[in-house]
Amino acid sequence: MKNKMAKLLMAGACAAALTMGAAMVQAEDAAETETEMYTGDASNENVRNQDDIGEKELLVVSFGTSFNDNRQATIGAIEAAMEEAFPDFAVRRGFTSNIIIDHVLSRDGVKIDDVDEALSRAVDNGVKTLVVQPTHLMDGFEYNDLVGQVAEYAEEFDQVVMGQPLLTDDSDYDEVIKAITEFTADSDDGQTAIVFMGHGTEAESNEIYAKMQDKLTEAGYANYFVGTVEATPSLDDVLADVQAGEYTKVVLQPLMIVAGDHANNDMASDEEGSWKTAFEAAGYEVTCNLNGLGEMERIQGLFVEHAREAMEGLSE
Repeated sequence: MKNKMAKLLMAGACAAALTMGAAMVQAEDAAETETEMYTGDASNENVRNQDDIGEKELLVVSFGTSFNDNRQATIGAIEAAMEEAFPDFAVRRGFTSNIIIDHVLSRDGVKIDDVDEALSRAVDNGVKTLVVQPTHLMDGFEYNDLVGQVAEYAEEFDQVVMGQPLLTDDSDYDEVIKAITEFTADSDDGQTAIVFMGHGTEAESNEIYAKMQDKLTEAGYANYFVGTVEATPSLDDVLADVQAGEYTKVVLQPLMIVAGDHANNDMASDEEGSWKTAFEAAGYEVTCNLNGLGEMERIQGLFVEHAREAMEGLSE
């Protein structure tokens, strides 16, 4: 077990250099706190920060969202799938965005643990075996920063393991493609371009979007397109690809775990500069689906599988 802790600590040292990048990502998403539309009732939400954890904990770590209904439909659904799959573990929640945590607390009076609070809670409750499963899409700034945070607490537990992000190997891409194409199958009529909007990142892991596009095309899903808000492929790139076809309609869908600020505002709003208005201005009939990936059972199952794989590194 010391070797596993050492690996986490070494990863933590590397991740320290990425902290600034993670802060940049969080700053980009800080606009979510400005959204004051009604996003659902959070009063009865299980935020999974109870004590009396027991000796085995599965900590599910997400960036978070202040859109209450979608948070429960995505992050909450993933956590519930974990509880069903691993009844011997207490499933708990941690968010990486303190901006979102503070906003939900001030607006709704609901307290969600950040990662340090969740890890400290585990220590205080005498957890001996800790499994950390992120809901991140990729091995980017946020994921690596999380590795560093977990490493700082590694010596407090007998065993610590971390699961991989959603898109790690080729089989993950195949499963995600099954999930998103099944979800949008009714729209794939040959006249409709189905466009998935991801976040994008300055990290090298941004390549997952181009890879997803390539694998969709190779699998025969010629009417599917992938773009990002913050990086490449950009909205202009995707719009040009769609215009190269003979489509009359466009369906917009977030390629994000939650349908939060980016999905509601950058993608689906009627404001100038949104993806919706850009495609409408180009002459397309546009439909927006505000469903995060976390709502899809295949996606929930893939996170469960990553947690299960991580648990293979635990001793009895």
